[in-house]
Amino acid sequence: MLNQAGFDSVHWSTVGPADAPDVQLFKWARENEAVVFTHDLDFGALLALTGVEAPSVFQIRTQNISPQVLGPRAIELLHRFKTELDNGALIVADELRERVRLLPLSR
Repeated sequence: MLNQAGFDSVHWSTVGPADAPDVQLFKWARENEAVVFTHDLDFGALLALTGVEAPSVFQIRTQNISPQVLGPRAIELLHRFKTELDNGALIVADELRERVRLLPLSR
């Protein structure tokens, strides 16, 4: 769905091992200027702990993460916050609202 909407997206399982530590995924995303799209709360915490300026993280906090339900909102937000994501941001979104924090996050 993301590729059809014009985003160059890959699933981590095609890039690295499923049991890779989060820091390995972050390193790959930083080196490849990729945005981490996740439902996992650990990535926001990792940004806060490390104080890095990249990679950007787009974190979805919803119960239903099926593409049919999540897709349209995620695509709209990815377009709306493209500049922030390109420059380093943590975006946390649920069904009704979103919060944008620029990187690096203060501790």
